[in-house]
Amino acid sequence: MMGQQSGIQEQLFFCFSLENHVPKDHLLRGIHRLLDLGDFRQQLSAFYSPIGRPSIDPELMIRMLILGYCFGIRSERRLCEEVHLNLAYRWFCRLDLDDPVPDHSTFSKNRHGRFRESQAFRLLFETVLQRCMAEGLVKGEGFATDASIIKADAQRQRRVEGGETVDWGDPLQASRPVREYLAALEDINDPKESARTLSLTDPAAPGGPAFFAFCTNYLIDLETGIILDVEASRVNKAAEVEATRTMIDRVEDKFDLKPERLVGDTNYGSAAMLGWLVDEKGIEPHVPVFDKSERTDGTFGRSDFTFDADNNRYICPAGKFLKTSWRTKKKDPLRYRASQYDCLACPLKEQCCPNTLNRKIVRSPFESARDVARAITKTEAYKQSRKERKKVEMLFAHLKRILRLDKLRLRGFTGAQDEFLLAATAQNLRRMAKRLAIHDPLAQVTPA
Repeated sequence: MMGQQSGIQEQLFFCFSLENHVPKDHLLRGIHRLLDLGDFRQQLSAFYSPIGRPSIDPELMIRMLILGYCFGIRSERRLCEEVHLNLAYRWFCRLDLDDPVPDHSTFSKNRHGRFRESQAFRLLFETVLQRCMAEGLVKGEGFATDASIIKADAQRQRRVEGGETVDWGDPLQASRPVREYLAALEDINDPKESARTLSLTDPAAPGGPAFFAFCTNYLIDLETGIILDVEASRVNKAAEVEATRTMIDRVEDKFDLKPERLVGDTNYGSAAMLGWLVDEKGIEPHVPVFDKSERTDGTFGRSDFTFDADNNRYICPAGKFLKTSWRTKKKDPLRYRASQYDCLACPLKEQCCPNTLNRKIVRSPFESARDVARAITKTEAYKQSRKERKKVEMLFAHLKRILRLDKLRLRGFTGAQDEFLLAATAQNLRRMAKRLAIHDPLAQVTPA
């Protein structure tokens, strides 16, 4: 006999519990168990008035934002709709069935106001990181760093080339990204800034030949891939190196955590960076050296010359000396020259300096640190570090493909920093919930 569904009949008494309708192995249960926003509320309380109408709970807004970044919900308008409909989302946000969901405009007002003034997203990221450390997921023996390009919310059509005069109009009537850019430009007073290609929509976004973009820089712990710090920067090598320095110093100052080794690619193998790691921080650089001293035309490279540190000179393959001249001691004390008389009569001249009268070698002031990095590249530990560095690339792939942060939604440098912090917080929460569930059979979570 074919069954037929009866019509909906309203009940006089109705009993419903969200707790019973959220699966025990849901990812949000693991995140909820590990998320503690007590310190967050305490720090943010100073930015609320003690009188007046009660505001929307800031913890509710933070939980909704975490929810959106954990599950790749990029639109706050859609996020409010999903929380309204999804029972698990309501349970995570501590909303009952008849509780109203905040309007999407509330997030924008708080983000540009008290959240930004109180560094709320930085505090949230550090709170989650402290929980990761308390759970034993951060060993601190080795760090890895890298950067990834994220497109800005700016069209190539709305741009001006470097050197063109831009009339921004009344700064008070301009959009928020334009006001922030003009304020930052006035503070740094850098004439080179006005020479680059600018976006009229988001002037802070660095422009390239294809699109405007920012860089997200990660510093991770190699043991479990937990993100220790994140920093927004421009899309160039110098900015990425400076962001890495900032992150290493900040992690050491905030958490008293300094690694024994740092793993990175060739972008971090400049002489100045290696000198900073070895001489100032005492960190082993497991980084390939950025070196152009070797030649590909068959002539001798710098490695064919032996440096005599006691006498401050180089010894060439023919046994002659390259010294610093008295004429260059004050101007450039690290430029070494061979005698013309030695080079002209040398049988190895065609292999050494066929196009010049004598051989010259420029030695970096951080050459000793570069030698340390070169020696490390020949060890088995370096080979292992190169394999472990892939964990950073995996995090960037997860960021763009699963969390869908391949293009920014917020504008300006502060907007990029806010999005990168929230995304890194979501990645740490997801990884911590899944990893701890492996050791706790009662807390198994289903990947989302």
